[in-house]
Amino acid sequence: MARPSKPKLSLDAIATAALKLVDKHGEFTLPQLANSLSVTASSIYNHVAGKDEIIELMRGRAMSAISLPDIDSGNWQETVQQIATSYWESYSKHPRLIPLLTSHTVRDHTTLRVYDALAEVLEHAGFEPGTRLHAITIIDSFVLGSALDAAAPEAVWEADDSSGQAFSEALGAGLQEKDRARTSFVMGINLILDGLTTRFTR
Repeated sequence: MARPSKPKLSLDAIATAALKLVDKHGEFTLPQLANSLSVTASSIYNHVAGKDEIIELMRGRAMSAISLPDIDSGNWQETVQQIATSYWESYSKHPRLIPLLTSHTVRDHTTLRVYDALAEVLEHAGFEPGTRLHAITIIDSFVLGSALDAAAPEAVWEADDSSGQAFSEALGAGLQEKDRARTSFVMGINLILDGLTTRFTR
């Protein structure tokens, strides 16, 4: 019997199948993954050490969609905003992946390159090492939260008779806005960058 021209399993195939399961169910198990790939679980273990490594493969898949601008050119705020926007756009497509990622240490090289770029931009802007990490954490937390918001139902909140007038008016105006989630993200990242500029740059 002729051998297949391509191996059935690869790290790329495992990441793709796992991400599809997470997009659909918010989780995955090794038996589910093996079934979706039409292989045995032991075959998967020939390629990865376990679930943690698969989660890092998915993280790398999502982060590989982020385009990094030339960090040596232009205003540092604009550079960070470009990175954050690309980051947000990528994770907005896979919001159910986010809870899995936040409970695992980041080891994926594709992901770390993004944080390397952010750290270098912030260093050039004058941020001290400790403050630099806080700034990255703040940006990271905001992007991931905003990505979850982008995948929320169109009517995120539903006021009732007990709701105050101020909140009801805000819902009436804001929920009708096209691309509300993107507008909120842009407003928020600008506020964060303006605040960081005011407090920490020299």
